Amino acid sequence: MMTEHSKPTLAVVGATGAVGSVLLSVLSERRDVWGEIRLIASAGSAGQVRQVRGEDVVVRELTGSAFDGVDVAFFAVPSDVASHWAPIATHRGVVVVDCSPVFRTQHDVPLVVAEQNPAQVRNRPRGIIASPNCTTLTMMDALFPLHSQWELSELVVASYQAASGAGQAGAQRLYAEVDALAHTPGVGTHTGGVRRRVASLLPDDSPFPAALAFNVVPWVGDLGHGGWSTEEESVREETRKLLGSPHLPVSATCVRVPVVNGHSLAVHATFHKRVSVGQARRALVEAPSVVVLDDPGSGEWPTPTDVVGSDPTFVGRMRQAPGAHHTLDLFICGDNLRQGGALNLAQIGELVCADLTAGR
Repeated sequence: MMTEHSKPTLAVVGATGAVGSVLLSVLSERRDVWGEIRLIASAGSAGQVRQVRGEDVVVRELTGSAFDGVDVAFFAVPSDVASHWAPIATHRGVVVVDCSPVFRTQHDVPLVVAEQNPAQVRNRPRGIIASPNCTTLTMMDALFPLHSQWELSELVVASYQAASGAGQAGAQRLYAEVDALAHTPGVGTHTGGVRRRVASLLPDDSPFPAALAFNVVPWVGDLGHGGWSTEEESVREETRKLLGSPHLPVSATCVRVPVVNGHSLAVHATFHKRVSVGQARRALVEAPSVVVLDDPGSGEWPTPTDVVGSDPTFVGRMRQAPGAHHTLDLFICGDNLRQGGALNLAQIGELVCADLTAGR
C-alpha cells in the first residue's frame, strides 16, 4: 500500500484485452501519477509481456494475492469477472474503477464521467466506481453542456457501434468476414447471400447474431425487457443516472455496423427551454472535450474512421426542424475503446489518486 512519500500502486485487470491494451497506451501518454503499474489477466494470458510507460511488464494471473499492495485497480473485464473479483479487491483495501455493466446502475456505486461529475469519485461507499457504457460515454460530453443550459426533456438515440465494442473477438471476426467476402462476385446482391457465404467459409463462433461485413445488425447486447436489448436499456438508465433525471424519456436503438473502432450516434434531443442551433453550437465549441465539425456545404462532419485514436467527442450535422424550437438533431462520433473506455478510466484514476494522496 501507499506510504507517505510514495505514489499509489495501480493494477490493470484485463490488461491484454481490447480496452486494456488501449488503456496501457493512454497511461503511457498521460501525466505519470502512479508508482508501480501492475498488469493482471486470466491464467491464459499470464506470463505475457506488455509495455507501459516504456517498460516491459510481465502479466500476472488474476488471483486474490495479485491485489496485495495495490491502491487502485482498473477493471476492463467481462461482467462475470468483475462481479466476482471486484469485491475481493475492495476487501483488500483497493479502490476499483470498473467499466463492466455490473455496477453502473447500483444506487451505492457512483457512475462517473471524469470531466463532467468528478466530485462523485469520493462517493464510493463500496470502494467501487463505475464507468459508463462506451455508447453512453460517447455522447455524454456533448449532452452534458446542452442539458446544463436547456434541460433535456426527451432523448431519442440511434447508435452505430463498431465491431470492437464486442472486444478483440469482434474486430477479428469483422476482418475475417471481410476477407472471406472480398473476392466473392456479386456478394450482397442476392437475398441471404452474405449470410450463407459467411456460414460456408467461417466457423460458427461469431460474437454477432448475423454477418456483419457488408451488413448492419440491429441488435447489440442480450435480450432485455419488452423487446429492448440490454445495451439499449443501459443507454437509457445510465443517461438518467448521469444527468440526475430518473424519469427522463430515453429511447435507444443500438445497431452494430462494419466499422472496426469508433461508435457513432444520431441524437434527437428535446429540451424544456427554447434553443437554437447557433446557441447549441457555441455551447459545444466551449465544452472542454468536444470538437465541432459542422460544415455540410464543405463536406465537413465527423465519421468514425476520421476520429479513431482521438480523445475528444466529435459533433456535427447540427440542425433543427422548422418550428421545432425545443429540439436539436446532431451526429456524434468517438473512439469507443479510447474516448469511450480507456480514457475515462485513466481520468477517474487520476482523480482517485489525488484524493488518496490528499488523504495521507
